[in-house]
Amino acid sequence: MFDGEMADGTPNLLIVRIQPEEGISLKFLSKRPGAGMKLRPVSMDFNYGSSFGERSPSAYETLLLDALLDDATLYNAAGHGGSQLGRGRAHPNVWREESVDFPNYAAGTWGPDAADAMLARRGHIWRKP
Repeated sequence: MFDGEMADGTPNLLIVRIQPEEGISLKFLSKRPGAGMKLRPVSMDFNYGSSFGERSPSAYETLLLDALLDDATLYNAAGHGGSQLGRGRAHPNVWREESVDFPNYAAGTWGPDAADAMLARRGHIWRKP
């Protein structure tokens, strides 16, 4: 970049973090103050927990509270116009009778090889923390 000064290929990154450490980071190159064109990587970070001084509820906490309050905004429920097809496919008998080619992977790993292959087809890779 800029006549090869930052030729290391540092990419700009938008990082969205989900539970348990919700937040957003934006990493990019910025010009240093002063004369000349000297760049350095910088980061803009938002962390939900430190910004509000408390942790956010887990997805299950939110789901259970919404169910208790009969608020179906974030989930499908009978009688609330939800998808009948979705509920039908989740029934245990459907899974016993159908063969589903799902790329399972071992717990604690970064996911199935199929996920890596999906990104590789477009020249991308997963960013691991």
